[in-house]
Amino acid sequence: MAYACDLTNPSINLLGDDDWIAESATPGYRWRRMRLAGENLGASLYELGPGQRTFPYHYELGNDELLLVVHGSPTLRERDGERDLQPGDCVLFPSGADGAHEVSNRTNETVRILIASNFTVPRAAVQVDSNKLMIRWGTEPDESLWFRRDDAADYWDRVPPGET
Repeated sequence: MAYACDLTNPSINLLGDDDWIAESATPGYRWRRMRLAGENLGASLYELGPGQRTFPYHYELGNDELLLVVHGSPTLRERDGERDLQPGDCVLFPSGADGAHEVSNRTNETVRILIASNFTVPRAAVQVDSNKLMIRWGTEPDESLWFRRDDAADYWDRVPPGET
């Protein structure tokens, strides 16, 4: 499955079954995805089976996200706790710690959610529970890196001494 969107047909059907371009086989985070992306705006439709999540609890830096529930009743974890969502619910996740979120499917039916974002590059994301930081400088899968925040270096670490 390809990662980038084919802009020769810039549309997807949120209720259809023909445009899946990616999937995750990671236990607990199994999903499949349709994607639509332009230069400055992108959206992905995720389908989650029972017991699955989209991604670990995280927030974006430099990138706002908007979630729309298309089908089913996902559970949303936010800074203030958890709540169940219904089809038609729309939630904004602003850039920064106030936008931290995780979406899971605790029901026995399939869930579909659309997540749209302003597709800013470069940008960063923070996985709160695992204390990791991601830096993304492009749109391709190999144009991002993850770091453990515990491994942070001092600003001057490995910088050769300046001339006096």
